[in-house]
Amino acid sequence: MESADNPTTPERKALWGGRFEGHPQEFTQRFGASLPVDRRMWREDIRGSQAHARMLGRQGVLSKEDVESIVAGLDKVGARIESGEFVWDVEDEDIHMAIERSLTADIGDAGGRLHTARSRNDQVATDARLYAKELALDLADSLLAIRSTLVEVAAKNPGAVMPGYTHMQRAQPVLFAHHMLAYSWMFARDFTRVMAAYDAADTLPLGSAALAGTTYPLDRSYVAEQLGFAAVSQNSLDAVSDRDFLLDLDYACSVGMVHLSRLAEELVLWSTGEFGFVTMSDAYSTGSSIMPQKKNPDFAELVRGKSGRVVGHLVALLVTLKGLPLAYNKDMQEDKEGVFDAVDTLSDCLKVMDGMVATMHINIEAMRADAQGGFMAATDLADYLVGKGLPFRQAHEVVGRIVLECEKADRTLQSLTPSELGGFSDLFDDDAIKAVDIDRVVARRTTVGGTGHDAVAAQLARACELLAKDVSRVKALRG
Repeated sequence: MESADNPTTPERKALWGGRFEGHPQEFTQRFGASLPVDRRMWREDIRGSQAHARMLGRQGVLSKEDVESIVAGLDKVGARIESGEFVWDVEDEDIHMAIERSLTADIGDAGGRLHTARSRNDQVATDARLYAKELALDLADSLLAIRSTLVEVAAKNPGAVMPGYTHMQRAQPVLFAHHMLAYSWMFARDFTRVMAAYDAADTLPLGSAALAGTTYPLDRSYVAEQLGFAAVSQNSLDAVSDRDFLLDLDYACSVGMVHLSRLAEELVLWSTGEFGFVTMSDAYSTGSSIMPQKKNPDFAELVRGKSGRVVGHLVALLVTLKGLPLAYNKDMQEDKEGVFDAVDTLSDCLKVMDGMVATMHINIEAMRADAQGGFMAATDLADYLVGKGLPFRQAHEVVGRIVLECEKADRTLQSLTPSELGGFSDLFDDDAIKAVDIDRVVARRTTVGGTGHDAVAAQLARACELLAKDVSRVKALRG
């Protein structure tokens, strides 16, 4: 094997090699190549090239024969890639050169005319935007799927009561459906962020050339229409150096992974013996190599763990871009690998979490038993006194003393008699005990967004309505 310190003599000259007498070293050639990363954009590169060729033909820049040869030739190149017959060579550097070289080998000089009036700068920006739009729609589908599952789980368990927490301490009882819907709203916001990334990518940069535009009479609007872009870029410098749309996609993935990580953490906790709120399906659990009794929520833990690397990709791209002058710089070759991995990771994690939530067994009685403890009806008992005319701060103090005495005696609020409550305040009547009934505590939360049965039913209807609207939006964009 030849040393990386010695230059090689490639059999083929680079497409940009006219100005050079020497050749890159084998190591630097591999170091500078983006082909292993950007080859997954081959469909977008072919689509963009075909639209560009057709436009050049319409504008009289290319002959009809050249256009037909180019379009048909690119179809054949695509077919070879699709079938696995295409030979990838790192000497091609990137997906654009790989396809152009193969095309030129097939059809001759017409293939060399394809690059008229464009640069790899605006070409890669076009490919990346087309691909980012597809990635965004795929993520949108995955987010719609997990939202649908959460809504379904909530609908199937309308009366299940569980303890709600603040500071990881039992706070107030809530409906399990309310808790599930909380995550459906998180993923609804993630859907909005993903679609914002789609919109950010929905502008055509092709026609900006390297940085200054071109002297050829291009019809950029025609290309935009052919490729499904909503608009054309208005500044050639910005068009070839803008990667905001990838930052937006990275950000959407990062927030989505944070939400998944929070849900994963709760499932890990809820599946412990200490909680026992859910039992994970065997399909989403693993065992121990030494302890036969173990059933570990490994996949939830993996989802939680993978969030760090996705957030890292966002930080990496921000740092890569932060000091770059206009227009294109080679640093920007680092823009795609992290984004691709972030999208792949989020997509996989959404699929895993969707299956986990859909198949987990909900231990309703265990949740209800824990909702009875922890003095979670204390606020309602204070509200009872407020209803009798006592200022809330004084009511808070009275109930605080009641809780203290119950703790000392190892009793619950529900175990107290009306006469015992009367010992703390003469405002307590025989109906005071109703204030601490768990089902009544939950049912009284009737405000919009509250955990009461009627409020959750209304919330569920709104979540279903928004879900249907978002499903329709994605279907319309996919045509």
